[in-house]
This record gives sequence, structure tokens and C-alpha cells, in this order.
Amino acid sequence: MDRATPLASGLVGCVSFVPFAEVRSRLPADEFLAVGGHEIHVVSRGGGDPLLLVHGFGGSTLSWEPVIEGLAARRRVVALDLHGFGWSERPTAPEAYTVAAQAELVLGVAERLGFSRFDLAGHSYGGGISLYLAARHPERVRSLVLVDSTLPAYGQLRRRALYGNRKLTGWLARSWGLRRGRVRRGLRDAFHDDSKVTPELVSGYLERLRVEGAEDAFFGLLAPNEEPPAPADLAAIATPTLVVWGAEDELIDVAEGRRSTAALEASSWIVLPGCGHSPMEECPREFLAVVDPFLDARP
Repeated sequence: MDRATPLASGLVGCVSFVPFAEVRSRLPADEFLAVGGHEIHVVSRGGGDPLLLVHGFGGSTLSWEPVIEGLAARRRVVALDLHGFGWSERPTAPEAYTVAAQAELVLGVAERLGFSRFDLAGHSYGGGISLYLAARHPERVRSLVLVDSTLPAYGQLRRRALYGNRKLTGWLARSWGLRRGRVRRGLRDAFHDDSKVTPELVSGYLERLRVEGAEDAFFGLLAPNEEPPAPADLAAIATPTLVVWGAEDELIDVAEGRRSTAALEASSWIVLPGCGHSPMEECPREFLAVVDPFLDARP
């Protein structure tokens, strides 16, 4: 399904991408919502007050899979695939991949599902998007869970001049960025226990990245643009917030996490021992043990 042709493999080791129409046809129809002219993949479980889950950079609804059923025991849980990730349709326009556009996508999913207010959980890059959304639409976000979170400026600050040429960036996506070994290394960086990065997990992440339009997404997410880094006035966010961090996070260590979120006055902080950058995947039981009571007790 995702193997390159022998000629391409021999010359540059490039990968190929699955047509979105094929993705759309093999998944249940009710897992897609039309938002902003694009087909967005969502996973919905449970019933009751809504909780939206926003994954990190390179992630997808797969990142939340170990905890979705647990979270859905007492609420309606909806995980979505952002622009450029998972099973969602890849927009062509680079503007779709800004922090502002990703936040609008989250709001668009909420609108399509009829959620006037909702709890919001974001991991890493998705945490930055969640902060951006909570700061600008406090009337919509009832409570906030940040998991090893970046700040809203992260999406813009990771852009590099190297990716400014669209054709070159597309070639880099095929020949380097979406190779199996690179995805495996990225997951091992995010996990404390490398034995949990199984071949099946790598394949799951990889197939959700190798979707038609991946070159457009690579360019939209990494090429320089004119969007200024999103300001983060955390002191102005009055939303009840729980910050969860993996004690063994090697990508954003606990000390940096505490510094970056220190201005969040309405926050509680919990560090999970033995977990890396993705505690909801690596330590799902411990994650649920701290997130569930917070959500149950929110105003």
C-alpha cells in the first residue's frame, strides 16, 4: 500500500502515499466531518459532556487510543486529526497549517457536533493550539488539560528556511521525513521505555502520515510564512487547567514545562513518574487516574 516503486526506491528511497479517496472508503463514514471544505477524521466515544482531544506534531487520533475508552466512561470524547495529520484530508493551501487555522479547525469540529462549550485536552503541539484557543475563546472552553505542552508560538518557531522551496520540501518529505526509521526514532524520543515502541505502533503512525497531500502538509507546516509567532498571555487564561507532565520527558523536560506554564494561575501540576513525552500512550492507567478526577470536578 505504501511501498515506493523499485525505480524510486533505487534512486532516492522515496515513499509513496495512499490516495485520500481510499482512506475515506475504508473507514466508517461517521468518522468524517466536513469542516471548512475538507474531510476531517474524528473518533467519537461515550456520551455526556464533551471533551475534545488534540494530538501533537506528527500524531493523530492514534496517540489518544490507549485512553479514549477510559475517558469516555463518563463523558463524550472526540479525538480529531488536525490539518496535515492522521486520516484527515490534506489541504493544498499553506494557510491551513497555521496555528490560527488549526485552532479554527478544532472550533469547527465543535460547531459541527453542536458543542457550545467543551473540555479541551491538548498534547505537545496540540497543547499550544489548545492554549491559543482558550485564550481567544474562553467562553467555549470549560476546562483545559495540557499534556507535556508547547506554547502557541511553537508551530511558527519550528519553521525553517530550508523548507521554503515547495518542490524540495516535497522531495524531503518523501525521501527523508516519512521514512520508517525516522518515525521510529521520533517515537523513541517521545517514550521513556523504548520497548513500548513496537513495530505495530511505528506502522500505525507511519500509515497515518503517508496520505495523499503529505507534501502539501510538510510545506504548510514547516515553510516560513508571514504569520507572527502567536503570543501567549497565559496570565489572562482563567480556565481551570490541569498540567500533566512525564517525569522522564527528554523533549521538554519538567523544569522547562514548569517555567513555560508558570503564569497559568488557574492550574494544577502533576508529574507522572516513569513516563516520557507522551504519558497518555506510555502510562495510560496513571494518566487516567489524574485526568478523570480533574474533569469530574470541573465547574
